[in-house]
Amino acid sequence: MTEPADAIPVRPIRVLLADDQALLRSAFKVLVDSEPDMEVVGEASDGAQAYAMARRTLADVVLMDIRMPGTDGLAATRMISGDPELAAVRVVMLTTFEVDEYVAAALRAGASGFLGKGAEPEDLLNAIRVAHAGEALLSPAATKGLIATFLAQGGGADPAAAAAVAGSHAERLAALTVREREVLVHVAAGLSNDGIAGRLEVSPLTVKTHVNRAMAKLGARDRAQLVVIAYESGLVRPRAE
Repeated sequence: MTEPADAIPVRPIRVLLADDQALLRSAFKVLVDSEPDMEVVGEASDGAQAYAMARRTLADVVLMDIRMPGTDGLAATRMISGDPELAAVRVVMLTTFEVDEYVAAALRAGASGFLGKGAEPEDLLNAIRVAHAGEALLSPAATKGLIATFLAQGGGADPAAAAAVAGSHAERLAALTVREREVLVHVAAGLSNDGIAGRLEVSPLTVKTHVNRAMAKLGARDRAQLVVIAYESGLVRPRAE
């Protein structure tokens, strides 16, 4: 049957693999290329190469190993997130070290998510789709409570530096409307647009509009960055477990 003339083909999610282990990259490539809605457009063995390939391939999502020789994944992620031409690129960090410090560092560097290399194949594929959609992604082992606590404590940074960061965020938070701040608090709590809409008794589209405006005013790339700003600014504080 012939498709309607006005049918617009959906472009697969373009995925870039960055890991110094060739065997692992090969396994990821087979997995990703087996999905009809995504394709591997490049492979990099270090952070510098990953950054260069991200520019060349215009990847949508980069699966980035944290520990690589030379330029590591955190540095490469900072390079990608700091490049205006790569503003739409999302980075999902992959590591065997699922600890709070790496999670916080990855989020601060500009990553949209964090996933352990031991995750199930379905979790990896879901991570790509979630990051591409602009959502924040954290693996089950990297609990939000632990991340929130680490971020709120300045991530081990000098107290004066942490205070300066909080002050900088606070100035930008002043530009938000009351409703945008309210939505930001719910985003930091991990609620989806539908979940926030239910709490505030508004439509999901209205919530999405508030989220997008908050991102623009705060200079956040995605929801993960909104979570970081919410905690670093002190707008949201970790609950005592």
